[in-house]
Amino acid sequence: MLTAFLAEGTIMLEVLLEPFMLRALLAGVLLSALAGYYGVFVVQRRLSFLGAGLGHAAFGGIALGLFLGIQPLWIAIPFTLLVGIGIAWIRDNTRLAADTAIGIFFSVSVALGILFLSLSTGRNADAFSYLFGSLLSVTTTDLGISSLLVGAGLATLPRLWGDWAYATFDEEAAKVSGIPTRNRDLLLITMLAATIVVSLKVVGILLVAAWVVVPAASARLLASTFGGMTRLSIAIAIGTTVVGLVLSVALDVPTGAMIVLVQAALFVVIMITSRRS
Repeated sequence: MLTAFLAEGTIMLEVLLEPFMLRALLAGVLLSALAGYYGVFVVQRRLSFLGAGLGHAAFGGIALGLFLGIQPLWIAIPFTLLVGIGIAWIRDNTRLAADTAIGIFFSVSVALGILFLSLSTGRNADAFSYLFGSLLSVTTTDLGISSLLVGAGLATLPRLWGDWAYATFDEEAAKVSGIPTRNRDLLLITMLAATIVVSLKVVGILLVAAWVVVPAASARLLASTFGGMTRLSIAIAIGTTVVGLVLSVALDVPTGAMIVLVQAALFVVIMITSRRS
């Protein structure tokens, strides 16, 4: 029995050291860090529905890319950014609430996605990889885009993180202090939209909202400050993504589903223990 266990462990290690697995791990770490970073703003501002809305908006862009025969990400990124800008514009310039705008774009994007997929031929398998995630098919191009997004996220730390945090807790005071909250919010939505689109290969359209929200929700239960919540959210997102990826390979189950289940299990443990303390 021990010999068999060691043999399986050796095989598992060999698989983890394969180039496609190393790409998957690196992409998972980079993108989960971004998801944890932006997730704290989504949770604190009670915009969890925004993650789902942008994820499903990306579905419309991906389906359009498949229909046109173009790399789906190159279409999905600007498509989702436009949706994010549209949501922000409706919220700021009409009497409609943000969740109403999200619901409208959510429905229209899914409808367009279904239409474009019905007009496409022989590309449904590609669509399914974005619906359910296909982290093991991550390419060097995906890694490059992920690295650029991480660089952009790091560039927001010196100034924008503070402005976003201030507006998160007291938007009116932030405005009085001279912070251009509308422009800052638009930039936050833009960065979140780009992160969600690129993250689709990790967990898929159907689970990307949970991937953004759950680590931040766990961190919210543990942290006493917003800075601590941000750091914890990033750490939880990275840790659960790596564990979920390794487990998905060991158990031969879908990667995205396993990652989110690991995150959910950790959330339940934290919720129970934090209630007792």
